[in-house]
Amino acid sequence: MAEAVSKPQLGKAQRLVGRLRNIALAAGAAIVLAGCQTVVPRGPVQPVNRPAATRPVQAVQPRVDAGIPQDVARQRVALLVPLTGGNGGVGQSIANATQLAVLDTRNDRIRITNYDTNLGAAAAARRAIADGNKLILGPLLADDVRAVAPIARAAGVPLIAFSNDTSVAGDGSYVMGYAPAESIARVVSFARSKGLTSFAGLVPNGLYGERASTALLRAVEAAGGQVVTLQTYDRAPGSITAAITRMSKNSSYQAVLIADSGGTAAVAVPILRKNGGATAQILGTDLWNAESAITSAPALSGAWFASVSDNLYRQYAVKYRARFGVAPYRLSSLGYDAVLLTVRIMRDWAIGAPFPTNRLDDRGGFAGIDGAFRFGRDGVAERALEVQEIRAGTTTAVSPAPTGFAR
Repeated sequence: MAEAVSKPQLGKAQRLVGRLRNIALAAGAAIVLAGCQTVVPRGPVQPVNRPAATRPVQAVQPRVDAGIPQDVARQRVALLVPLTGGNGGVGQSIANATQLAVLDTRNDRIRITNYDTNLGAAAAARRAIADGNKLILGPLLADDVRAVAPIARAAGVPLIAFSNDTSVAGDGSYVMGYAPAESIARVVSFARSKGLTSFAGLVPNGLYGERASTALLRAVEAAGGQVVTLQTYDRAPGSITAAITRMSKNSSYQAVLIADSGGTAAVAVPILRKNGGATAQILGTDLWNAESAITSAPALSGAWFASVSDNLYRQYAVKYRARFGVAPYRLSSLGYDAVLLTVRIMRDWAIGAPFPTNRLDDRGGFAGIDGAFRFGRDGVAERALEVQEIRAGTTTAVSPAPTGFAR
């Protein structure tokens, strides 16, 4: 038979310990509950409106892009010129001129950034395009234009160069420089209008001389005259004298073009006067316009040359000196006029949009401190030139420049 199991009986001491343990547990539970509950006073319970729990929102950090900050209010235009090195003075003068033009036009929709081509023209072009520039003004040197042109063309960015080398123009590249062929054609045409029909040419060997020779032959033919002798010389002592001696074998010319600097012409003319050209009319090129010393050379008195007008340039030069403390380089006017051109086209150029290249084909032309100009189908600037005569220590316009172009 199974035995019943009975509970052992607890003594008084054990029973007392159990009661104390139960009291302690109850007290601990009360303390825990008191820590988890809110005690409210007696009376009606008011609902508590607590905001819903939300996940913390991380603050949005502003985006910082490499390079120049994006500009949503202005057109971005790059200026590529040498700011250091041997041509740094000319390039800095052009850069100053663009700044002056922006101030003079009070235009707040254009932002011009300078890039130094002396540190590498191709690299400067890539940086300019990466920075978001939609138009390039420059470069100055023909070799730099050749380096920059394919980069700009691939990006769809036109460039308006300050070179006078017409061979770099075309296919998105425009040349604003003073082309010698145009200057030669203008002075030959003027000479022909004065009854001169037979011409001679004295030109240096090299690319400039070759182009000047071609320009002289074409201009004289177009004017109905004749080139009776054309002589070349090297940059060596005695070479120009030898060329003039060869020229004296045909002394029937009435005018002679010296396609070189005014300084070289001042040396050549006395030799010419003694070797068959005693009464020949001396003709020069636009190179002379950048040389103030030509007016003090007695041998050049009465000589003619064609170039852009200096009327507005003189006013510009005064303003430039007042702002920058130095005289500008003559070529700096190209930078000033390039900005005037850009500002005029901006009315048809939405911010951030590609440059409207078709606007450069305006047959009515553009106006600048160098006078009226327009781009031909070949991308070369056609200019309204005047003919100047060196006389009494100064230059005087003997055939004013046209004020515009016939369409």
